[in-house]
Amino acid sequence: MLVPSWLESLLSSDFFSVCSSHKDSPRSECNMFCLDCQDDAFCFYCRSARHKDHPVIQIRRSSYHDVVRVTEIEKVLDISGVQTYVINSARVLFLNERPQPKTTGKASSHLCEICRRSLLDPFRFCSLGCKLVGIKRNGDASFILSTKNDEITERMPRILAAKAEEELREGIQQEMYQSMPPPPHSNSRRRKGIPQRAPLGP
Repeated sequence: MLVPSWLESLLSSDFFSVCSSHKDSPRSECNMFCLDCQDDAFCFYCRSARHKDHPVIQIRRSSYHDVVRVTEIEKVLDISGVQTYVINSARVLFLNERPQPKTTGKASSHLCEICRRSLLDPFRFCSLGCKLVGIKRNGDASFILSTKNDEITERMPRILAAKAEEELREGIQQEMYQSMPPPPHSNSRRRKGIPQRAPLGP
């Protein structure tokens, strides 16, 4: 099994509609999904009433597209190979394929294997939906967490952080060298003083 049973229900769900049971409440948008029940999306109040002890994922929106935080989804899904983005100080990934933007300037060297969307980094897929299509088509990826994938997922942030720290340290050292004045030349001669004329005798 390469795909959990609840994933396709998650990707096909309609989010951010108004909950019919709590439409007069301030937090009535249906932006949550239960991994156990695998039913339609529900709101904050439905979670308290019917999904209190169930594993629930909260869906968010970016430019009218559904996203999920990496810190939530990586606990239940292997997201390796999917491009992530930082939005509002949180790292997220998109649930499904998005419309292609108009290409301007130089084309990206990184493309989604399924929809050919330009990617920022060398990932294989632009979204969970495209990874699902890739698994069904080729079978060379998986959404199921494994010990090996867990180790890679835990190691990558440390590798990236170490690389960023090294680049920062090199930049600081370069600035220090540029700001330091050159040392005095070892063979530099002192400037002689103005010779004083001897006083005239009587």
